[in-house]
Amino acid sequence: MAYTPDENRYESIAYNRCGNSGLKLPAISLGLWNNFGGEDVFENQRKMIRKAFDLGITHFDLANNYGPPPGSAEENFRRILEKDFAGYRDEMVVSTKAGFTMWPGPYGDWGSKKYLVASLDQSLKRMGLDYVDIFYHHRPDPETPLEETMAALDLIVRQGKALYVGISNYNAEDTEKAIDILERQGTPFIIHQASYSMLNRWVEDGLTDLLAKRGAGCIAFVPLAQGLLTDKYLNGIPEDSRAAKQYIRSLNEKDVSPDVIEKVQQLNEVARDRGQSLAQMALVWVLREKAVVSALIGASKVSQIEENVKALEKPDFTESEIDQIEKILR
Repeated sequence: MAYTPDENRYESIAYNRCGNSGLKLPAISLGLWNNFGGEDVFENQRKMIRKAFDLGITHFDLANNYGPPPGSAEENFRRILEKDFAGYRDEMVVSTKAGFTMWPGPYGDWGSKKYLVASLDQSLKRMGLDYVDIFYHHRPDPETPLEETMAALDLIVRQGKALYVGISNYNAEDTEKAIDILERQGTPFIIHQASYSMLNRWVEDGLTDLLAKRGAGCIAFVPLAQGLLTDKYLNGIPEDSRAAKQYIRSLNEKDVSPDVIEKVQQLNEVARDRGQSLAQMALVWVLREKAVVSALIGASKVSQIEENVKALEKPDFTESEIDQIEKILR
């Protein structure tokens, strides 16, 4: 049966302008980092993209190496586009990135012009697209001059392969340098994709101030701290959780300390008093921060997407709630 999007899809979500650009992003975006690879169930992926779009999520975030295996998330995204969204590309914001290891040898990693241009060409072929809406350099390169990396982003825009460019995982100092270089080249910098959650607040130490001052936006990835800010870890580490899987480097048992569990339990009490789940409160919390235009979620099932979008029904905090949360986090 052919997919027909919900005709009321633009009524259930807010869209925020990304810095001084003309681009608006949904307050919640969907990332394909996990659960969209070649080892995952394709029909589940398809259901999640459909549901996200039905709920007004128009921004889908990928990277060259998302899988596993690397590249398979982009390939699966192409299959979904072809099956369900052939007539809706212009209602979507698609992003991808390059900067981590993608292929062997000296040209398949980091931030050289050769790597970034070649990687985006490969990504476009995997996704079956002529262009992406946003292309990011995925992480700083300690060896390649920043001028070369930013020149690659400038070239990609001038070639029509990306409409906008941004960076990810850069500190405030290097972000300002990147903005200055792109400004001189005539390609506006519009967005920084940064890790940010209630348990990981480094962006508040200068980055979001800088982005607001320079007219750029921030999209927060892992706003639920890889699932820590959900009900999954309230009673410790479940056997089927991400933290129990030692091969997932970004979160394991050492990250789920008794101190963290205690904080999560206390935050859950505040969320319950607000009439929200912990995950919902954590999402609207990051959207409070200046320059943050979207919270980038991941999902393994449709119900998680539905729950996360409902967070936007109660975006505001009282002064008392803020004081409670700050006391817990300190």
